[in-house]
Amino acid sequence: MMFRSFFFPLTSLLLFSGFAHGQNGSMQKQGLIDVQTVDPSMLVELKYSTTDNFVKQDVYGDLTRAYLQPMVAQKLRRASQWLQVRRPDLRLLIYDAARPQSAQWKLWNALPQYSEKQRRTYVADPREGSIHSYGCAVDLTLATADGRALDMGTPYDFFGPKAYPRQEAQMLKSGTLTKLQVANRRLLRQAMQAGGFMPIAYEWWHFNALSRKQARQQFKRVE
Repeated sequence: MMFRSFFFPLTSLLLFSGFAHGQNGSMQKQGLIDVQTVDPSMLVELKYSTTDNFVKQDVYGDLTRAYLQPMVAQKLRRASQWLQVRRPDLRLLIYDAARPQSAQWKLWNALPQYSEKQRRTYVADPREGSIHSYGCAVDLTLATADGRALDMGTPYDFFGPKAYPRQEAQMLKSGTLTKLQVANRRLLRQAMQAGGFMPIAYEWWHFNALSRKQARQQFKRVE
């Protein structure tokens, strides 16, 4: 099992310095919209604008708002509405949304200790394009109205089978995950699928609004 702690040489850490300023304005110029203008009840804590992520570095600089393609933001609004009808005490807490292509390269290059095949399990190859980089994917969890994230069994960006939705039944049977943790994940998936999103096999927090092929056909990469 791979874990979230990594050793980074100085040269890798320098990759994260000097990230371009004005990213919020750049997102707007590219036609993306701030999700909280669509639904102010949604909470945002961009993990790559903090050091609380697998690279332990602030990758996004001044990008602190969550942006998505307009049609994707509307899907997220529907997911939020579905959740609030059934659990008015809970909110969607967004950890990542549209991701500049330059940031995708930084995440990819931060894992030199893994083969490219291994890296693709956890980080999309920027040459192929992350769905995040088209503004069509979102990472998120469930939280209380005051922003306390529910227990999902692993932190965000955990690398290993414990984060895999497809292994939840096995993990529950073995006692690796609790009934509450699995129930929380299932509620998140139900809300997101009600909004029109698709879960993936390796990360309980990641959802796609479109396939990579569809995203490429409809949108340009976010710069």
